[in-house]
Amino acid sequence: MGSAPKHGFLNGNLSASKKFFVAGPCSVESEEQMLRTAMQLSAYEVTLIRGGVWKPRTRPGSFEGVGDKGLVWLKQAGNAVGLPVATEAANPTHVEACLRAGVDVLWIGARTTTSPFAVQEIADALRGVDIPVMIKNPMNPDIELWIGAIERIHKAGTTKIILVHRGFSTYGETLYRNQPIWRIPIELRRRLPHLPLICDPSHICGKQRLVMAVAQQAIDLLFDGLMIEVHCAPRSALSDSGQQMTPAQYGRVIRKLHYVSSSGPTQLPDVIKLLRKEIDAIDDNLIALLAKRMECVERIGIWKRNENVSLFQPERWEQILQDRIQASLKRHLSGSFVRNLFEQIHEEALNIQGRVRAGRSSSSRNREVGAFTAEHFENDRNGSRALDVAELDLRGQWENCPPPSLERQHACVAGIGLD
Repeated sequence: MGSAPKHGFLNGNLSASKKFFVAGPCSVESEEQMLRTAMQLSAYEVTLIRGGVWKPRTRPGSFEGVGDKGLVWLKQAGNAVGLPVATEAANPTHVEACLRAGVDVLWIGARTTTSPFAVQEIADALRGVDIPVMIKNPMNPDIELWIGAIERIHKAGTTKIILVHRGFSTYGETLYRNQPIWRIPIELRRRLPHLPLICDPSHICGKQRLVMAVAQQAIDLLFDGLMIEVHCAPRSALSDSGQQMTPAQYGRVIRKLHYVSSSGPTQLPDVIKLLRKEIDAIDDNLIALLAKRMECVERIGIWKRNENVSLFQPERWEQILQDRIQASLKRHLSGSFVRNLFEQIHEEALNIQGRVRAGRSSSSRNREVGAFTAEHFENDRNGSRALDVAELDLRGQWENCPPPSLERQHACVAGIGLD
């Protein structure tokens, strides 16, 4: 049977008018399951059929995939519906097996992206083979680690790279299985504007019922597509059953997506201009107030040093946190947003007082940080990073990457500091 047709992404062409949709089960479980899922999915908009054959589970004893034979079932399912297929490769042995089986696209999972050693081994195995590779973000929210993986795969000769945002592991109980922390993929898009970026709402949510909202948010933030876990019988799935949906549910999600313009009207209404001007003024005031707050923090730090008082005051911190959260709720702000905001402010306050205790003023430290930041940013702009930005054609649009709407960002800025 002939090879499946390739989407523009897979040929290296990024088309803003056509989204890239990856769908399929978390795990390839059987020949019948894979074929049924692919056949049902083919009734909807799908670019690429996915399915994992080696499953790196958090703990041993659970289903860890069917192994190499799953590649045959995956490829047969793709051929049956005329679509290319993708699977995760975590080591050179996986890469070689995928190439032998004719898998069309590989992806590097979050656990693998976290390890430069593992990524380099995969890059070495890919050398001389220009197969499209999707690279998921690392488990922890580290953009440099993500970019490092991209660089390693690109240096091996891979020219078709797609980035996948699947959220980040965090401590404590949260709504999502993996926190989206949208600021990281947004910053990645700013740095690498010509690489396709898609979102995996299934792994972010961990619950099928939450996928629609996160998928829409990704589209609103100008992501180029989605990767969604779809199973012909999710309740009987051998892995991650709670986050998988049926093909019919997937079809409803895709149909309900609302697409937005990246630029908006050429001529902004006067009211929008005024509101943006007001926001700029408010931001200036915020920065001035934060600077004044940190001056107070530094003076308190001097007192703590002189009186031999600990930097961290648990009772005072608890009082601040509860008071600010209650005040935010009265003003209809998200409690979690304000908590994260003040955690960032508190961390910077402790840093300032720590420098005071060490005998260094914040002004001298700020000069050092400012010089380093300016040099680092200029290095990025000049392309002096290890990534060959000229070769990847990622230059020239630093100022032309539009930010997402404030309305959409408001609910997803957890962890953003104002220091």
